[in-house]
Amino acid sequence: MKRSALGVCWQVGILATALMLSAGAVAGAPETEAELANFVIQDCGSCHGLKLKGGLGPPLRPEDIETLPEAAIAAIIREGVPGTAMPPWKALLSDQEIAWISRQLKSGALIAPEVDSSRSR
Repeated sequence: MKRSALGVCWQVGILATALMLSAGAVAGAPETEAELANFVIQDCGSCHGLKLKGGLGPPLRPEDIETLPEAAIAAIIREGVPGTAMPPWKALLSDQEIAWISRQLKSGALIAPEVDSSRSR
């Protein structure tokens, strides 16, 4: 009976390890819309500017990408742009997350509104 209890403990341990490793494989990938929005501001914003007006990378405001279909934006996010600083994000983002980001960029939902500093005086 001790042998079978030990066997069960080993099986549970192996299963727990496998579950932790599989969870760790996707750890760091954003899961909620708030996390995705933060990802765009922090990660995309580091090259495209915090207000997505451009920087190292081109601007991502709706008027700047109006001619690009959402599918093209998604492809750029997923695959990157060879020969440029735009990396592929397919290893970190799911197709659903990439589609959500593409829709939000196209609609302008991720652009922080401009603050009129003259009104605060």
